[in-house]
Amino acid sequence: MEEKKEEVGTNKNRFVVGLDKLAEATVQVQTLQQEIIELQPVLVKTSEEVDAMMITITADREEADKTKIIVEAQENEANAKAAKAKEIADDAQKDLDEALPALDAATASLKSLNKNDIVEVKAMKNPPAGVKLTMEAVCILMKVKPVRKDDPNQLGKKINDYWEPASKLLNDPPGFLNSLFTFDKDAMEESVITQVTPYVNGEHGEFTPASIEKASKACKSICMWVLAMHKYYHVAKMVEPKKELLASAQAELREVMAQLEEAKAKLKAVNEKLQRLQDELNAAVAKKEELGRKSEECNVKLGRAEKLIGGLGGEKLRWVATVEQLSKDFACIVGDVLVGAGTVAYLGAFTGDYRGSMVQEWNELLIQNSIQHTENCTIHTSLSDPVSIRAWQIAGLPSDPLSTENALIMQKARRWPLMIDPETQANSWVKNMEKVNNVEVVKLTSSNYLRSLENGIRFGRPVMIENILEELDPALEPLLLRITFKQNNQEMIQLGDSTVPWHPDFRFYMTTKLRNPIYKPETAVKVTLLNFAITSDGLQQQLLGLVVAEERPDLAEAKNNLVVQNAAMKKQMKEIEDTILRMLSEASGDILDDEGLINTLAASKKTSTEINEKLAQAEITEKEIDTTRVEYVPVAFRSSLLYFCVSDLSIIDPITPRCPRTTSSAG
Repeated sequence: MEEKKEEVGTNKNRFVVGLDKLAEATVQVQTLQQEIIELQPVLVKTSEEVDAMMITITADREEADKTKIIVEAQENEANAKAAKAKEIADDAQKDLDEALPALDAATASLKSLNKNDIVEVKAMKNPPAGVKLTMEAVCILMKVKPVRKDDPNQLGKKINDYWEPASKLLNDPPGFLNSLFTFDKDAMEESVITQVTPYVNGEHGEFTPASIEKASKACKSICMWVLAMHKYYHVAKMVEPKKELLASAQAELREVMAQLEEAKAKLKAVNEKLQRLQDELNAAVAKKEELGRKSEECNVKLGRAEKLIGGLGGEKLRWVATVEQLSKDFACIVGDVLVGAGTVAYLGAFTGDYRGSMVQEWNELLIQNSIQHTENCTIHTSLSDPVSIRAWQIAGLPSDPLSTENALIMQKARRWPLMIDPETQANSWVKNMEKVNNVEVVKLTSSNYLRSLENGIRFGRPVMIENILEELDPALEPLLLRITFKQNNQEMIQLGDSTVPWHPDFRFYMTTKLRNPIYKPETAVKVTLLNFAITSDGLQQQLLGLVVAEERPDLAEAKNNLVVQNAAMKKQMKEIEDTILRMLSEASGDILDDEGLINTLAASKKTSTEINEKLAQAEITEKEIDTTRVEYVPVAFRSSLLYFCVSDLSIIDPITPRCPRTTSSAG
């Protein structure tokens, strides 16, 4: 019941999903077409905007290139003027560097003086000549006027006395030292330097730091300062033209730099505008590309949708009908499976007529008990698979309903089949069906039949025991009841004295030639009894095939080839449909995004269409062949009557019944 529910439910869901995907694709076609219509004018407008921007950017880029050339020229000019100004400044600085060491030495020497050193000089009532020379030079540099006094050496003559004003300067030692440190050396006048020069040249006495140091340590430092100031003046005077030249060069440089900055600002503005336009262009191009991509994507999806609908749209009506039928089947599962299960469990040993009467009675009981079921349901309607049935018939299963029912029972039953097979039809069918699996055929009378069973169970190969009588070997009981157990995580079974690993692919068949065997109840419940005794319809079909093969071998061969080809094509059709439905049900998201899936579905549908065309042609050919075969039906019918007449003679006189092959030979 659960198996059937899952089968029907799964099939129904697959078809429903397939229909949903088709409906979704149909809706998407309309949406995509509308999107394409809406995208086209936007795409055209954006393209025009991009073209206009390209023209503007080209013009602005040309302007930027021109401005860049101007800026580069001005920058080169500025660099040249800056280099020239630096050269002048370096030359002037080189000259200044000659005076600066003496100035730095004098400054350092002055820093070594303190208040007491100055007080010591001031306290001199009659200072030495070196002290007087030094202070006179200081007063001249600081423009301190001397006092006019009488010359003691020449009566009536006046001389300049600097000691008195110098003493006043020395009254404030810290202030005096500070005035030396802060002296504006760049403001010295030539007239002052002219007055100091004789002192520096020693015209008024030796004026060197060494000679002055003999008179006063403090005056030595002051002497060094005076000499440094004198030297600085002359160096500065020599440097002054260079300074003027430097100032002129710097003025020109400032003017060029101003022009350069203006040009750079203009270039920057142009570049910023160019960058802004480029950004806008990039955005517009990106928008254009995105719109183009969307348009292309819509076209691709539209093509895929049309391919999907064109490929599977023809299946829609059939799928809708299939879903409706599966819905009905699902509602009727309980009743249908009840009839199918009853057939499998109880009717295998009976004839076709008896089975039909029992199934009819069960259908009436279903109606009486209001159990939903398919009208006139049988095991064929509830459990059959056309592809499997066709494969069985190709393997040699007679095409009559009884034989098909037996095969279905054998497929669905849980117990191993024991087939009542007086004409060995089932025996031949099983051998052909399991030939690819290397079926092994043995008899109970064979000495090594248990070894054959062991090998089949161990390696998963099918085994068939033929010519079973009414008693079964007790050693087979564990196998018939499938009594397995676990040993070291391996499923095992006890067969005789041997413990054999159980292979899940193992299959077991039993056949008997007894026409009407009588099995004990304890034996019957361990197996699935199947009555494969030949029926009139089945024998007639077989004899028809023999007659046609004898009279028209070309027709028989064509018929057989068609049967095999049709079976293969229908199997392939079923597999293709299952693949299509599986892929549709497993597809997630937008199915139109999966190009591989669409192409696979289209290819599958194309193959399916080709197969359908071949099947349609094959059906026409098969009908033509069947029309010719009908001419031989009377012969097959009379042969069938002859066989059953001879067979029924055993009721009158116990002569040996004859098999159909003997009958056909006699015919």
